[in-house]
Amino acid sequence: MHRRSLFGAALAAPALLAVPVRAQGTITLNGASQFGDEHPYTKALVRFEELVKQYYGKPINFVLHKNSSLGLEKQYFEYMAQGRAVDYAIVSPAHMSTFSKAAPFVDAPFLFRDVAHWNAVLDQDMFKPVADEVEKRARVAMIGYGGGGVRNIFFNKRVTNLAALKGLKVRVQGAPIWSRTFSAIGMSPTVIAYNEIYNAIQNNVIDGGENEAAGVEQMRFYEVAPQLSMTQHAITIRPLCVSVQTLSKLPNDLQAAIRRAGKEASAFHRTAEAGADSQILETLEKAGRLHRVEFTDRAEMKRLVDPVMATYAREIDAEGILNRINALTA
Repeated sequence: MHRRSLFGAALAAPALLAVPVRAQGTITLNGASQFGDEHPYTKALVRFEELVKQYYGKPINFVLHKNSSLGLEKQYFEYMAQGRAVDYAIVSPAHMSTFSKAAPFVDAPFLFRDVAHWNAVLDQDMFKPVADEVEKRARVAMIGYGGGGVRNIFFNKRVTNLAALKGLKVRVQGAPIWSRTFSAIGMSPTVIAYNEIYNAIQNNVIDGGENEAAGVEQMRFYEVAPQLSMTQHAITIRPLCVSVQTLSKLPNDLQAAIRRAGKEASAFHRTAEAGADSQILETLEKAGRLHRVEFTDRAEMKRLVDPVMATYAREIDAEGILNRINALTA
């Protein structure tokens, strides 16, 4: 069985879409999501659309392209930077690294102690310098911060400690900080496309991958890797992004509505994803599809990763941000 084949045709660039589209005086904006209606990303984008309509108060059309019909998040970000095909989307910071070395720092491994610490960092807008750099270099505005899923590693065998992790091949996101941190703990990180993870595990190309609960459920990773090692190595931040080229062509009152709606829809996203995390895992476990495995060496993992994070922060001029995050009590 080879899953995810439905994505094959989705990766072709939708060159004929122009944004924003004005049809008979009504503006149409195109959004994109890798996932279907039940995923928190898609729900947050729908909430964003509803809020924009509410705050703008004038006719406006939204077309949300779901289930990876316009490709994957990396493509969405490139399209928004180019001012074509996609006007708004939720994108992992790792996919912004081509334009900003600092962007993947936003939700790097072991950056947050827990969800309360994560929330406090976002409430104080500590990543504003990174958002400013992304907007300047990529011409994509990060208008809100969603996410909240705790990421763990799913394997095709039980892995309970660092010794068992050594040498295992795990899929990581494309930003260098992910490969560097996973190498530091003794693993063999491998960068492959998100939609290829299932087949890669099935065909023994990799031993596992890392993801939050919603992704594990949506992509059915539990079918090929049902052992979920509770490493809790990262808490996601997923910016809601808008093309600056699109924004610049819109009326001022619509721009204001979009920015206001982006913050509120992202707050909705954070609540929804953080709240659903444990519920999803409990449901999968009760159904016998997944087994949560206690991981005993998280503290040691963090000790090994901390020097890598400090070096990385210096390289991208984010040492001040890291120090503020580490000093924050929550």
